[in-house]
Amino acid sequence: MHGAVTAVPGRPGRVVRVAPDELFAQLRRDPDVDAPELVAVDATDRLLLDEAAALIEQHPDGVVVLDDSHGALTLGVVALHGAVQPRVHQDLRVGELALAANAERTGHAGSYRSLPLGPDLVRGARVVLAQAPKGLDALRELAEVVAADADPDVTLLVGGRVKHMTHAMNDVLGNSFTDVHATRGRQKSRLLVARGPRPGPSSFPVCREHADLGLTVCAHGAAFAGAKVDRGTRALLGVLPGAVPDAGTALDLGCGTGVLAAALAAARPELAVTASDQSAAACASAQATVAANGLTGRVTVTRDDAASSVPDGSIDLVVCNPPFHLGAAVHAAAAERLFAAAARVLRPGGELWCVYNSHLPHRDTLRRVVGPTRQVTRDPTFTVTASTRR
Repeated sequence: MHGAVTAVPGRPGRVVRVAPDELFAQLRRDPDVDAPELVAVDATDRLLLDEAAALIEQHPDGVVVLDDSHGALTLGVVALHGAVQPRVHQDLRVGELALAANAERTGHAGSYRSLPLGPDLVRGARVVLAQAPKGLDALRELAEVVAADADPDVTLLVGGRVKHMTHAMNDVLGNSFTDVHATRGRQKSRLLVARGPRPGPSSFPVCREHADLGLTVCAHGAAFAGAKVDRGTRALLGVLPGAVPDAGTALDLGCGTGVLAAALAAARPELAVTASDQSAAACASAQATVAANGLTGRVTVTRDDAASSVPDGSIDLVVCNPPFHLGAAVHAAAAERLFAAAARVLRPGGELWCVYNSHLPHRDTLRRVVGPTRQVTRDPTFTVTASTRR
């Protein structure tokens, strides 16, 4: 049940709709993984909204929200502080879907605009709220984008859990802003506040040649492993020549920077390769990797939640290096969603080739979700398995 709608005097179209607890109680993580320890609204969301309240009231048309996990920030700036059509960028597609569902649930559908990370997102912005990304490169790209095109009087507020915030984050922000300071902590969360943008050229994508693999890898800030090739991916690359050699279609599921997709396309000219990831940064990175290796037109990159746009039963070979984190939490459900997606898109008899940390109990899940699973290779760190779709 929604609270009373009250017009803000002198500001046509701006309204204060609900109290914070009433709004937040309606928010859900769906369609993201849910569990008792995972929440749709956290203390950092609340702190960002409280600290930004006065700024939003002053500049209701100049609000930007970055990496809102499930909609609390976006709907909070609208419903609690009267922001008008805030511009929003969420790296993860599942976050976009959760925000849309929560906006519909709370009566705020159509109250914001989703845009890619770039000039149009932040042009003229006066207030930018951001959940701190996990990596420094992601923070660097975010800061560079804001500094380059936001209003010279912009205030950037970056919030995170105290245990995950470091002095290096201040240094990164200091490369793009003249004034950076931390707020006092509250409920184990803290903000970094940056003002005085110093526009400069973008550092991204970063590209690195890997002569041993015959590949150049490109990465935007939020892409896992950056322009490096992580050890799990290397383990899977080592056995790819034996993966369904007569396959006509292949999917790199959770493609990251597109290393596996590029390797398949380069080695098998007859193969139609799709690379899919829910991360906007990953998809932009994969596109850059494909181009850097002269494979444009050979690999189709799609941004999907669990390969949702790939037709059922259409793929001969799926390759996957699944995540084992949901945000900062270790959680098997992230990988299990991808296993279920692989089972859906594989034709009967097609195979999922998967690499994972050897201590994880994924093999039983793969047998249950996909089909008969055999070990291809194993060492103390990584295991590669092949699962045949029933």
